Amino acid sequence: MRYFYTTYCIVVFVVFFLLLFPFFILFSFFGAWGRKAIWQLIRGWSYVWFFLIGMPARREYLQKPQRGRNYVVVANHISYLDTPLIFRTIPFFVRPLAKKELARIPLFGFLYKQMAVLVDRSDTKSKSRSMQLLRRSLQREGSIFIFPEGTFNETGEPLKSFYDGAFRLALKTGTPILPVIFPDTYKRWHYSSFWSWNAGINRAIFLPEVDIAEFLPNDVQGLKQKVFDMMWKAQVVANDR
Repeated sequence: MRYFYTTYCIVVFVVFFLLLFPFFILFSFFGAWGRKAIWQLIRGWSYVWFFLIGMPARREYLQKPQRGRNYVVVANHISYLDTPLIFRTIPFFVRPLAKKELARIPLFGFLYKQMAVLVDRSDTKSKSRSMQLLRRSLQREGSIFIFPEGTFNETGEPLKSFYDGAFRLALKTGTPILPVIFPDTYKRWHYSSFWSWNAGINRAIFLPEVDIAEFLPNDVQGLKQKVFDMMWKAQVVANDR
């Protein structure tokens, strides 16, 4: 039954993707406006897909984000489902940072190029360019989304260590950090096995925003540690529920 369920989930995903792909191509010609239109299409797709596969998503707020405010949104990363859950649960437009390798996936890579800022973590120049693009997106388009762990957390701990990029960018641009945790995605699709899909709830828990005015402009480590501690504690509590 697990093989059947996994196949069903993927087939439904692919069918919706192919149906929407002509619209992705059309809106790709319209720059920032087109990107936001694509965001809305993906958001609608995610609502239907998560419902059809029996993985309803639920937002929980320890504090609601302020409407109309730009954020550097950060979340933990432990499943392939984390990415579609961004579109299903983040209630406003965000432009995510993503690995360059994902752009090589046929057809799907085209969508990634439109929505995400791509980075090659092994290339210093690529990382610098991606930070410049994210900064421009904050100024001209809206919020951005970063997985500060960079890759899947396979440590067995609630979180793995964070990279500096998200926090350096927040300090340079004066943008508050909005921490979010996805505590259930590894139960729905574990990173260790392609066939490990399981139906059930996917929570997105929004923590209180972190005002960077509390930190000196170069206090990347202090800001990073505060966000890390908040997310660690929230992840532990969520895992016990």
